[in-house]
Amino acid sequence: MRPIIQLFGQILAPTARRFHQALDNPELMQTSVKREICDRLIKSEYGKTLGINSIDDWQRVPIVDYDALEPYLNHKQQQISLTPEPILFYEKTSGSSGAVKWIPYTQSLRRSFNQMFCVWAHDLIVYGPKFSTGKIYACISPQLNVVDSQALQNDLDYLDGWLRWFLRPWLVMPNKLNLLHDANLFKHQLALTLLQAEKLEIISIWSPSFLQVHLKYIQENHNFLRAELHNQISDHRLQLLSESNIPWMQLWPNLKLISCWDSANAADQAQGLRSQFPGVLIQGKGLLATEAPMTIPLIVAGGYVPILNEVFFEFEDETGFLYGLHQLSIGKEYTIILSQKGGLYRYRIGDRIRVTHYYRRTPCLEFLGRHQTISDLVGEKLQEIFVKNALTLLNLQETNFKSLMPIADPPHYILLLDSAKETPEIIAKQLDLALSESYHYKRARTIGQLTPPQVLISSKIPEILVSHRIHTGSIWGGIKHPILAKSPISTELLQKLKFD
Repeated sequence: MRPIIQLFGQILAPTARRFHQALDNPELMQTSVKREICDRLIKSEYGKTLGINSIDDWQRVPIVDYDALEPYLNHKQQQISLTPEPILFYEKTSGSSGAVKWIPYTQSLRRSFNQMFCVWAHDLIVYGPKFSTGKIYACISPQLNVVDSQALQNDLDYLDGWLRWFLRPWLVMPNKLNLLHDANLFKHQLALTLLQAEKLEIISIWSPSFLQVHLKYIQENHNFLRAELHNQISDHRLQLLSESNIPWMQLWPNLKLISCWDSANAADQAQGLRSQFPGVLIQGKGLLATEAPMTIPLIVAGGYVPILNEVFFEFEDETGFLYGLHQLSIGKEYTIILSQKGGLYRYRIGDRIRVTHYYRRTPCLEFLGRHQTISDLVGEKLQEIFVKNALTLLNLQETNFKSLMPIADPPHYILLLDSAKETPEIIAKQLDLALSESYHYKRARTIGQLTPPQVLISSKIPEILVSHRIHTGSIWGGIKHPILAKSPISTELLQKLKFD
């Protein structure tokens, strides 16, 4: 298979070469993309209602969030089109909080994802591990509550038809995928599929917790899985499956790459995968959202490079001033406003980045988290960055999952951990002291508006949260567990966390 993989790299080389050439002149490339996107806006009904007639009118296009565009994004009764291009389907997405969003997909937007994949794959083939089998599991997000025949089922569905056709023989996928609408059935079938894939070389997922859930399922049900896989996998692998702590690297000896989120709230979980799979490249996905591909991890660049030939970027600093991509400063933080080829114009996606360095003449962007994630029960105004820094002061080196959740009645916070060295009582006291560095939190605690924080420690917590989010309509493979939740959790979920 190695020669075929090298041939694939040669097929992708022209696309990668054009992208790298664009990195030498980001201002020129961004101007070209802006003009192309503005031409689409002018032809759309949305652009006509705004009175946009040329690129000179760009500053008159309002900067919007999803709520402002929702009347145009209603996939059931769309009134005014955002794009002159036919909409192929609407894809569901859900962030750390808030309602489900529906994003329109056009052929041009799908092509943007396609370009990103081609550049990424070429970089891995040339500069990454020496792939030899090409067998890949691409994250499948089952539609567990609502059957939607149009929804994307795995990472490869973001790609153009010719590329999906080319990669299909290498794809590791459960049979009868569209029929797996039950969570336990899906976990079982995926476990069987992965265990039969001895030559598995690449795992591409979104959230690291998605893989952890399935590894946990295999470990807890290893005897049942062994019986079902009798005569289907080697005796050696059946023996590995019988161990109380399954040696994952021996089970999949060809595994070389796990692609997943590894920044902000996913950093700890990605680190957990690094400890479970020593020697495997755990590569962050960069900024990849249902709305648009934004950055791509390039080994040769040593960081995350913006998809500057497909998406037009504007960056807002803390004063509200806007910058172009070529104007960014190393070490500075910005929030992203993007315009893409599927009908989102000057869209405030809510992601915050820091410029780490420049590759060629283009800045590399590190994802820091969501913009202005704040929890405010009684005026304490806890911010995500502050909470993240506060948690680093605690003795949580062996913890892979942590999330601070507000509780409404009585108002207080509960810290959820999958494991810890210290007792919940000790950690709770340390947490209270760390959070009290915030003036508003300390004042609320002092006058009795907030009761002392609590700590729950259980290896079952991540699975319980995933199950709850699926039940409430989230997409399994894209579930994010925030360091700080903005909305109080329900009494029902709290009871599950405490007693399950």
